[in-house]
Amino acid sequence: MTSPLKRVSAISLFVDDLAAAKAFYRSVFDAEPVFEDEVSAALEFDNLIVNLLCVGSAGEIIEPHAPGGRDAGSRFQFSVWVEDVDAVCTRLRERGVALLAGPKDRPWGMRTANFVDPAGHSWEVAQKTGTRATGAAISPSPRIPAPPS
Repeated sequence: MTSPLKRVSAISLFVDDLAAAKAFYRSVFDAEPVFEDEVSAALEFDNLIVNLLCVGSAGEIIEPHAPGGRDAGSRFQFSVWVEDVDAVCTRLRERGVALLAGPKDRPWGMRTANFVDPAGHSWEVAQKTGTRATGAAISPSPRIPAPPS
């Protein structure tokens, strides 16, 4: 049985100024990072992770597209964690969805595929594989904490 695509698990927002974005989310939402590094800060909102990712690092997770500027293009990506990415991709194709990348195994321990909605919003389906490259975090995107086991 394939996982239903009814639960949004993470949203990556591509930001030009990580410090300003992090300060905004702390101030407005009282959100503290559950993970952060020099290019990202992942903030937990109940059952949702909002990942603030420097725009310069965003291309890796939305390939083959590039992130747009403030006034054009994709500035975020929705991630849905599933049990079987390949089965979900089969179902997506059956429904006429064209995959842009994947499914493919990522060095951070996830198998992912991505596609866009009719408006161009980027979506990713991600499955935890438990296999990761040395030094890579296990997450659907390089800097988002992994889904619960």
